[in-house]
Amino acid sequence: MAESFGVDAARYDRARPRYPEALVRRIAAGSPGPSVLDVGCGTGIAARQFEAVGCHVLGLDVDARMAAFARRGGVETEVAAFEDWDAAGRVFDAVVAGQTWHWVDPVAGAAKAARVLRPDGRLALFWNVPAPSPEVAAAFHDVHQRVLPHEPLNQWAKPALDGHVALLATAADGIRRAGAFDEPEEWRFTWERSYTRDAWLDQIPTSGVAARMPAATLRELMAATGAAIDAMGGAFTMPYTSVVVTARRTATGS
Repeated sequence: MAESFGVDAARYDRARPRYPEALVRRIAAGSPGPSVLDVGCGTGIAARQFEAVGCHVLGLDVDARMAAFARRGGVETEVAAFEDWDAAGRVFDAVVAGQTWHWVDPVAGAAKAARVLRPDGRLALFWNVPAPSPEVAAAFHDVHQRVLPHEPLNQWAKPALDGHVALLATAADGIRRAGAFDEPEEWRFTWERSYTRDAWLDQIPTSGVAARMPAATLRELMAATGAAIDAMGGAFTMPYTSVVVTARRTATGS
């Protein structure tokens, strides 16, 4: 699934939400210098945001189509899985991963990050987590139940942060087990984005779940979701919490 997102890289780049500037600035300020390795950089969404605050970013992605799109946007990018990537002696002030670390082995990935970080360098793993209003959550839950009755995971069935608890704990545990970092911290940033009907529908095909759907099912999902948004007035505001799991590489690396 991790290699499915490049099917429509332009849509992915256009539709996926960015990250709050406060998150980007705090990671940059908490790193010893400006060099950043962006693991799973995709189309370069986060990389461009780090470059905008003065960082020098190298992107890394497993999908050559996504990497090519990032390069066209000005981000230097290489193609490889992080665990297998040859850093060729390069070291960085920060290793970041936006919305991607769940595709990386949590222990091997943290250990690899330690090897390419200079002492006091920062590992920062972050995700955007939607926090819809009860009205929006109920409407999307109903759509999922009708269109995807056999899909075991209904992301609208409970607060999304609840579903991320295990993911965040796994990331933090991997950092601890790598044995080269201070105790992981968790940072949270709240923000919101207004969506029109078309803007929300535009991002639905960019999800990993949608990538596995038959085309007819995806069309049905988008039509039903569009009707639900129309019933809410044609637009809505989605609150988000951006969660960062982060740790500083120790001077000794152990």
